Amino acid sequence: MLTNKYTILGKEIKKGERAFLELEVAKLHTRNTIKVPVIVERAKKDGPTLLLMGGVHGDEVNGVAIVRDIIRKKYNKPKTGMIICIPVFNVFGFLNLRREFPDGRDLNRMFPGFLNGSLASQFAYRFTKEIAPKVDYVIDFHSGGADRSNFPQIRCVIKEKKSLKLAQIFNAPFILNSEYISKSVRDTIHNLGKTILLFEGGKSNDLDKDVINCGVEGALNVMRYLGLQNEEPELKNNPVVIPKAQWVRASNSGMFQLRVTNGSWVLKKQILGEITDPYGGYEKKVFAPFDCYVFCVNTAPIVHKGDALFHISLEIEKTKTNLPSPTNLEK
Repeated sequence: MLTNKYTILGKEIKKGERAFLELEVAKLHTRNTIKVPVIVERAKKDGPTLLLMGGVHGDEVNGVAIVRDIIRKKYNKPKTGMIICIPVFNVFGFLNLRREFPDGRDLNRMFPGFLNGSLASQFAYRFTKEIAPKVDYVIDFHSGGADRSNFPQIRCVIKEKKSLKLAQIFNAPFILNSEYISKSVRDTIHNLGKTILLFEGGKSNDLDKDVINCGVEGALNVMRYLGLQNEEPELKNNPVVIPKAQWVRASNSGMFQLRVTNGSWVLKKQILGEITDPYGGYEKKVFAPFDCYVFCVNTAPIVHKGDALFHISLEIEKTKTNLPSPTNLEK
């Protein structure tokens, strides 16, 4: 919760003020400085602070577009509290549309970082020390890696009532139980006692209008629920909660064709896809092992034996979303 005096990245943000700040990443050998833009909007009334961040992986452009649209539509101007937007977190990766930092490391496995560590570790350290402690809630926007396309979903630890409630309020079609991964942004934010949601939608290096709209609407729902905006959340979905999931993997290498729509409910033995060789020697059908939801599909034209093809539900729950006050939620 905000107090009268609030300073971030060395800048005091007064009530009713906006600020365009920069988090310095590194100096290049060309003497140019790489900086990450940080856009801060503070209301005249006190309230919680929400951080919206995209582009932790530089090739996951849907997240960048979601935060960008929130800014363009001025949803980041709160009625109470503060909203901080970081559209492009991994500037290095975004410049090259690559997942990694220049040192080859996955930034999302470098937190909380070290002052004198690798380049990615130093950047993670600055975020952990200078931004993370200043916020109350975080939404981190991602897409599927490689050629895997995620149907819009929120990932959280569903046994945590506060996180599950916010996930329901975000109102993506699916809520997937996902434990904290060591050295990730989620793990670091959680260890600081904050609440974080991870949104997954679409695939790398691809802008998907439906995914972007889902992300923008979900973030706006969370803002409304937390009192940052005045209106009530618009809950269009009754999200399917997936406590357990598994991957269906390729039994053979070959050309791969999808036979199922991402996000759909399928029945046992239904054909999900087909793997063929280029010489007409074999055709291997991929069947659903049981009744389940498909919420991630591999869109690659060529797959290898063992590749993840479909992410499917092992268990499902359907819950009705009610709206208790955020102050009554259990941590």
